[in-house]
Amino acid sequence: MGVSGSGKTTIGQLLASQLGIDFFDGDDFHSATNIEKMKSGQPLDDHDRYDWLQNIHAIANKTLATNASAVIACSALKKQYRDIISKNIEESIFWIYLHGSKDLIQKRMAERKDHYMPVTLLQSQFDILEIPNESIKIDISLDPQTMVNTILQETNKSTLGIVGLGVMGKSLARNWARAGVKLSLYNRFVKGVEEQVAEKTIQAYPELENASGFEDLRSFVHSLVKPRIIFMMIKAGKETDVFINEILPHLDAGDILIDGGNSHYEDTKNRIVRLEKQQIHFMGTGVSGGEKGALYGPSIMPSGSFEAYQKIEHLLFAIAAKDKNGNPCSAYIGPEGSGHFVKMIHNGIEYAEMQLIAETYAYLRYVQGLEPSSIAQVFDEWNQGALHSYLLESTVHILQKKEGDTYLIDLILDVAGNKGTGNWATITASELGIPAGMITSALFARYVSTLKESVRNLRQASIKNIHSTQLSIDTLKTAYTAARIINHQQGFLILRTASMEYNWNLDLSNIARIWTNGCIIRSTLMEKMILAFHEHHDVFEYHDFKNEIILSKPELKSFCISALEFDLPIPCYTASLDYLNSLSGLYATANIIQAQRDFFGAHTYQKKNDTTGAFYHTEW
Repeated sequence: MGVSGSGKTTIGQLLASQLGIDFFDGDDFHSATNIEKMKSGQPLDDHDRYDWLQNIHAIANKTLATNASAVIACSALKKQYRDIISKNIEESIFWIYLHGSKDLIQKRMAERKDHYMPVTLLQSQFDILEIPNESIKIDISLDPQTMVNTILQETNKSTLGIVGLGVMGKSLARNWARAGVKLSLYNRFVKGVEEQVAEKTIQAYPELENASGFEDLRSFVHSLVKPRIIFMMIKAGKETDVFINEILPHLDAGDILIDGGNSHYEDTKNRIVRLEKQQIHFMGTGVSGGEKGALYGPSIMPSGSFEAYQKIEHLLFAIAAKDKNGNPCSAYIGPEGSGHFVKMIHNGIEYAEMQLIAETYAYLRYVQGLEPSSIAQVFDEWNQGALHSYLLESTVHILQKKEGDTYLIDLILDVAGNKGTGNWATITASELGIPAGMITSALFARYVSTLKESVRNLRQASIKNIHSTQLSIDTLKTAYTAARIINHQQGFLILRTASMEYNWNLDLSNIARIWTNGCIIRSTLMEKMILAFHEHHDVFEYHDFKNEIILSKPELKSFCISALEFDLPIPCYTASLDYLNSLSGLYATANIIQAQRDFFGAHTYQKKNDTTGAFYHTEW
């Protein structure tokens, strides 16, 4: 592309010849009316060009439909013209912009013969020219073969760069490679620890045979087509900032950095603002699904500039899991760090889901006296219906696994770790004023697991109340169902509150949709969340969930009482029941607290049935 006289036909024909593909000259698609208008010295307007652009789009579409390639020469001076030509096929097009001085182009136009475009119209083309940022720019002062060689070199560059080849980075790379994306892979060099990681990764997996590996950052960046798209899978926090500082000198305006790690959403917001000043796009992107999800289809939660998102959407869609309707489990979340925020709350919900399963297991194991294989059978039966979830399914496999004659679960140290997102979710919920007691209880249960050895003096033999009655499996199932609904209600309430607080305009129904596959908390329950948020703002407003909670609360209460009578710690279950009891408003407790606040701090209080909303203070 370029103005008339820039050499589009000459270079296009030479390029097509060397590639062995078809060449189409855009001039051949002009109507006779357009040609006569230009011959008479009149410039074409947008209306004149519309059908011409549509014709070029049609030939490009037809070529791609046969899995073929072609070189097309056309001026395509304005962005809107290029948008018409590339509609729905953007990712399959390389724009090659031939640029040069007006004097040189005028000279060439004056020398050519039998062309309908007069030199007098050249200025009109420069007047409307919108130089494409996303193009391979070729200097027309070079000789034709050098120009073609440069084009061949540039178009052979990688579409996507991946930084960090740990478990997740490596799996994502393999996923993208299988999707046909040309990759450049970078991993840092640490002598004796991380050496030739990219090359070794490429050698280890056949699907990566066309990828390029790098340890030198400058070479890695220059191996990518512009605007460069770089997906980072590195440790969150300081290491991310260090890497950004290292790569920044090698980037150009319009390049896109995508952070796929578990970064804090406020860090992401700050990085977006910082890099925006240097015209670099930064996208905070949550990725869920673990190693297998990354390899076969994760759930992806990108946020940041929508302009940048549009340029990476096709890459994310190429590897994302698919929902039940075949749509990618990836969607633009919103501005700033909203993508990492949503991933953080996803992980918070995950914490509580895992803890609920653990507490249910504990009751079946230590109160009911079932062996792990029998518990696996119970969970497997639950997993066939409305309680189906990835986490429940994975627990079935865990409980069936043996090492020799011993269940592996009995050999695992009773200490649970965490990577920080549960902590962030708890703090954030508190800052937003949301009582996410189940997420908090699940997090604190992990903390307690690390303290057991330091408080051995509190240990005692298991005490079973002889008057306690073991509950039926059906009662446990109903209690588990209720607690899961409450957990999801609290998680989505955090999302809704944050959306309003930060003006993110989060689509909760669509977030639920992209969590129905690929991610760790995918479940049949999540499918119902899509419907709930189509019609309502809160889980408890949806009639199915509301009725379920009302009907199942007695079983939830019975389970909590029974477990506590057997000295079983069930912090997540009790948090869910406490939450329901508090929401019911049947018994007043907050009034005592507010009176205490007024007593010692003159914080005032409001009175029942006072429609004025007035505040009162009492000299107690």
